Amino acid sequence: MSNQNFGDTDLDSTESWSLQGYWQDLSGQDLSGQDLSGANLRRANLTGANLSGANLQSADLWDSNLTGADLSGANLQGADLWFADLTDADLTDADLTDADLTGTNLHQPNIN
Repeated sequence: MSNQNFGDTDLDSTESWSLQGYWQDLSGQDLSGQDLSGANLRRANLTGANLSGANLQSADLWDSNLTGADLSGANLQGADLWFADLTDADLTDADLTDADLTGTNLHQPNIN
């Protein structure tokens, strides 16, 4: 799956679904509480997405745009965030244990 745009798709947290591929447009989507562990979100557009409480353990977020995303309480253990853009992202209580932040843009993140 590449170049996917989910627009106004309802991604209800009770549904079981999988994201694989890259260049996905998930900007503004509510992905709160979703199990996205191991998901391939390489170069995905997650601008303004709600990922609060999401499980992104070992997810591939290489070069993804997470500008203004809500990652509060998210599990990002072991996630690949190489060159991801986390400008103005909310990382409050996010678990970044063993996450690879090489080249990541952390301009003005909220890390309270």
